[in-house]
Amino acid sequence: MTDIVLFHSVYGLRPATLAQADRLRAAGHRVVTPDLYGEPPVDTVEAGFALFDKIGLDEVLRRGRAALAPLPPETVLAGWSMGAGVAGALLAERPHAAALLLLHGTGGDPATVRRGLPVQLHLADPDEYEPSDEVDEWRRAMTGAGAGVQVFRYPGAGHFFTEPDVPDHDPRAAELTWERALAFLAALPTPSAG
Repeated sequence: MTDIVLFHSVYGLRPATLAQADRLRAAGHRVVTPDLYGEPPVDTVEAGFALFDKIGLDEVLRRGRAALAPLPPETVLAGWSMGAGVAGALLAERPHAAALLLLHGTGGDPATVRRGLPVQLHLADPDEYEPSDEVDEWRRAMTGAGAGVQVFRYPGAGHFFTEPDVPDHDPRAAELTWERALAFLAALPTPSAG
């Protein structure tokens, strides 16, 4: 069993996030889904960015830290899009994180990555928010810092292809993403007790 914190996208804490958390729980993991906004989720990316701007990055990160505080040091940091960025930003403060699972966005500063950190990234191809050259540069930097990076690209999918209630949803790509993510999590070493 793995502890996982799953950070939501710019849309806020939507039913899709909660449903995927349940899917991870059904696979035997303990999952926390913090609400980084403290407000109802929104229906458009534009409204999400407006809400994010209103709350501010510092407050979003503070809420992320607060959610992580009671969790074991080996907790997997995971997130969707903006949430992937939050997971990556908090990695510097969680050096013993078991892994970094990123959906729809890169995250993690290579300067803070420990050697051997398992990282899995799932992206649309192309992705309007994650240009290929920037993703390739991120991958080289993370690998150069010693992380074990897997990048999966999904041709023809839209940015939020795993979210069933948005126009970008691609059921085949979403299912493949979750199959790969579950296999990735299942392969992580079990944290030692005590």
